[in-house]
Amino acid sequence: LARRSCSAWRSSLPSDFRPRFEPRCYLAYGQDGCIEVMTPEAFEDMANDLLARQKRGELTLAELRTKASNAFAVAVDGQGRVTIDRDLRSFAGIEPGSPVVVSGAFDRVEVWHPESFERMNTAGGLALKGSA
Repeated sequence: LARRSCSAWRSSLPSDFRPRFEPRCYLAYGQDGCIEVMTPEAFEDMANDLLARQKRGELTLAELRTKASNAFAVAVDGQGRVTIDRDLRSFAGIEPGSPVVVSGAFDRVEVWHPESFERMNTAGGLALKGSA
């Protein structure tokens, strides 16, 4: 899926994904230190899944609270960009104005620090090859 580098304060969504995310989307802490960009529907599905997991004891209340308190609804501007909150950038290790990797992940887009993305992508590739 789409992957490209861009500025960290405002990040452009891949053009193939924009229609699904406009006029607003949600940003949240993602797995492995990325920032997840979700449609409202994907965000609702994630929230319901997290609530169910917490009720089953698979997720602590602290983890649920952290995920909930660090999720933000944001507007997508006319150029397909979203503004990324300072706390989310800090979570992902992204400095203002630094390059990022924007990668499609089927039902969401992920925003990564380039080195973190390369580590994750290399580890995933090795696992798929059976070399991990």
